[in-house]
Amino acid sequence: MKKANVLLLLFIAVLAACGGEKEISKEQNLVDFVNPLMGTDSDYSLSNGNTYPAVALPWGMNFWTPQTGEMGNGWCYAYDAKKIRGIKQTHQPSPWINDYAAFSLMAVTGDLKFKEDERASWFSHKAEVSKPNYYKVYLADYDVTAEITPTERAAVFRFTFPENESSYILLDAFFKGSEVTILPKERKIIGYCRNNSGGVPDNFHNYFVAEFDKEFEVTHTWNGDQLTENSLKASGEHVGAVIGFKTQKGEVVHVKVASSFVSPEQAQLNLDREIGTKNFNKVLTDAESAWEKELSRIKVEGGTDDQLKTFYSCLYRVLLFPRKFHEINDNNEVIHYSPYNGKVLPGYMFTDNGFWDTFRAVFPFFTIMYPDINAQIMEGLANTYKESGWLPEWASPGHRGCMIGSNSASLIADSYLKGIRGYDIETLYEAILKNTKGYNKEITSVGRYGADYYNELGYVPYDVNINENAARTLEYAYDDFCVWKLAKELGRPQEEIDLFAKRAQNYKNVFDKESGLMRGKNEDGTFQSPFNPLKWGDAFTEGNSLHYTWSVFQDVNGLIDLMGGKEKFISTLDGVFEMPPKFDDSYYGGVIHEIREMQIANMGNYAHGNQPIQHMIYLYNFAGQPWKAQARVREVMDKLYTPQADGYCGDEDNGQTSAWYVFSSMGFYPVCPGTDEYVFGAPLFDKITLTLENGKTFTISSTDNSSDHVFVDDIKLNGKSYGANFIKHNDILNGGNLEFNMSAQPNKVRGTTKESFPYSMSK
Repeated sequence: MKKANVLLLLFIAVLAACGGEKEISKEQNLVDFVNPLMGTDSDYSLSNGNTYPAVALPWGMNFWTPQTGEMGNGWCYAYDAKKIRGIKQTHQPSPWINDYAAFSLMAVTGDLKFKEDERASWFSHKAEVSKPNYYKVYLADYDVTAEITPTERAAVFRFTFPENESSYILLDAFFKGSEVTILPKERKIIGYCRNNSGGVPDNFHNYFVAEFDKEFEVTHTWNGDQLTENSLKASGEHVGAVIGFKTQKGEVVHVKVASSFVSPEQAQLNLDREIGTKNFNKVLTDAESAWEKELSRIKVEGGTDDQLKTFYSCLYRVLLFPRKFHEINDNNEVIHYSPYNGKVLPGYMFTDNGFWDTFRAVFPFFTIMYPDINAQIMEGLANTYKESGWLPEWASPGHRGCMIGSNSASLIADSYLKGIRGYDIETLYEAILKNTKGYNKEITSVGRYGADYYNELGYVPYDVNINENAARTLEYAYDDFCVWKLAKELGRPQEEIDLFAKRAQNYKNVFDKESGLMRGKNEDGTFQSPFNPLKWGDAFTEGNSLHYTWSVFQDVNGLIDLMGGKEKFISTLDGVFEMPPKFDDSYYGGVIHEIREMQIANMGNYAHGNQPIQHMIYLYNFAGQPWKAQARVREVMDKLYTPQADGYCGDEDNGQTSAWYVFSSMGFYPVCPGTDEYVFGAPLFDKITLTLENGKTFTISSTDNSSDHVFVDDIKLNGKSYGANFIKHNDILNGGNLEFNMSAQPNKVRGTTKESFPYSMSK
């Protein structure tokens, strides 16, 4: 009997060690909780994130990544791939947008293989280390270990070679125009690459410099498929450089690499300033410190090992984009090459972001945690307008024709209304007004496609050959709400203020009372027919009516009234989760990956893998049933996120799907950017401490929190009972304590009165 008790205790101890809550010790680095491979088990047909392991600093100008896909393939790293072609500098924000300014380094031994298919080496995840600040892989075909660690605009490679008479390092400058020059006396390769996927001026170049710490015994170049031996320079459609030498067993060769969009001289300056005489280990520890500084701004206590890894892996993704596209010249002035007019100009510039995704949570996160970066981004937006005549809605690096809406208005209004300053708001407001009046006919995602119809009729008609018209109407109405709020703050003429207040209600014009859902509407005022609320695309963007009906961020109370009251609103919300995952893919002519991701998640028609519906769960708070939001939020966090290669349930998208997790873990979410409220869900951890830029701390704690205690029984703010279903921005910035008391049973009294409901324009 005693032996049985001892065995039982041992069994319980093992269970606790394997699956119980994990505390982060003072000695642990938060960087070690980040898995950059999260989301990399993806392809064209199914996205588990569509990410790649970015070796970078927060918001760095250059990222680096192992390259398994062929040159030009948006899926540059696939977890199930077996071979690596090189380690490339990348600026890719999404496989759908693809890359620009990419070049790669690769080590080979023995017979020289320079073509990417032939040189590719077998590798294994068992001999791979991936961290935000470091990547290491064993190139099995060549018995070479390759390592890299980054700065913002440069990096250091470390190649460990075997004993070999013929060891090589290749620099592949990629296609679409490139040049390489080998400088043996200086132990350098310099050159440029011009590859891009659109959105660049004619004079676009990425100038690079690579410095080696070993003498060159061999110098070759290639152009296309043709190798030229004993050559020092090549230029053409696709060129590269080869340097070679003899190596001893375990011999280490370092390569310091930097680049610039401004000039070759600026590339050298970036290298000298950011690396200079630093060795690999110094750059490595500096990069780790840079990440540790940002990750430790949010300290998590409690939670399982997987939850901690998921949280910090998501936080890493939130801090990658938008990318710094500016550099520091020899006078220590901030300058940038303009991807809009091709000039080198003063000031900040950021790029690689789709605001259709990131207005929802990424930029609201910055307003809390990074107001200084936020202000720089706003200056960059003003510069974009001055240089191109338009605000960027999807930039990579210049304007790209992707997605819908004019959601730059949301970023700008949310920033200014939350008190962030240090940028030209008058120029930005001018740009916002221009957006409301038209669009760039060459790139219809810039401005407002269908603005003439929208401004005259109050909606974009279904039958005038403007795709995704109902979705555009809903997004324009929300953006007009942001314009209205900003116009009031700036003291604009009352007529102008009233105009945008009226337009913010245009969502009503595409609401069909018969179905109780949003629906495409013809120019003559009739609704499109036939109507299938399960039809993806058509009147909507990467979703169906059940997904887009909730895109009334600014006036949920008004939507409740349109639906016939809270009971009908709640039942419609419930129905999305409770129905089977049926769909109509006829608009696309086949199942797109977003549909498949919804179908296999086993959450009905809830499609968390795409952005339009990600706020929907929180809407229960507006109708007096917050406990349903609490349960659903925890279900999504537990079910649809893991820290593994298949860790997301759809495209990660520049930090947005990650920002949802970060916010939701804290217990609240920005349903309507442009207001100062964050709507409550259910916190995931025992305690989260935010260290704010103003020096204050804000602590979110929860008692009796567990996997079966997902309901909020009571909330206290700074020790006082707090009855609202939301918290205000300044309550966070002022510092203090937010306490959740959790329960296994829902509290069906708290948060059920109108006074507790979050902001609605018509409330």
